[in-house]
Amino acid sequence: MTSVSIRLEHQGDAAAIRTVHKAAFPTDAETKLVDALRESGRLSLSLVAECGGRVVGHVAFSPVAVERKPVGWGLAPLSVTPEVQRRGVGRRLVEEGLALARDAGIPFVVVLGHPEYYPRFGFQTAGDVGLANVYGADEAFMVVELRPGGIPKGGGLAKYCEEFDAWG
Repeated sequence: MTSVSIRLEHQGDAAAIRTVHKAAFPTDAETKLVDALRESGRLSLSLVAECGGRVVGHVAFSPVAVERKPVGWGLAPLSVTPEVQRRGVGRRLVEEGLALARDAGIPFVVVLGHPEYYPRFGFQTAGDVGLANVYGADEAFMVVELRPGGIPKGGGLAKYCEEFDAWG
């Protein structure tokens, strides 16, 4: 595999990002979600993975509120085209995204994802630190604290922005 580079989404990348999500997921829900986040201005961070001049991966971060106060980010979606999956592209996207979130002063990031995958990045079950979610997810709803004391004391209901209401 040609070397992979991670960069911020550029203007004009939307079609390539749609192609990645369509290849990686069985429905167009993730594609619609990213488009809605972009259109509303709530796509806080959008990174692409490029290989040989072609976009082969994408990760999005958007605002998350706890008890209606915007305080963190949510990681969703993460996708990599099938032909380059299991080659570290997703790992690099998540690591770079978390590093940029930390540099931006974001206190924590939540994810609704595979409990076998995300702990390698420091994610833990969000319920263990008092964060609840609207999806009824237990172990699949996770959080990583990016700065000491970043998770609100006492926890509360962590809610993604309204674009997620129509998702999944």
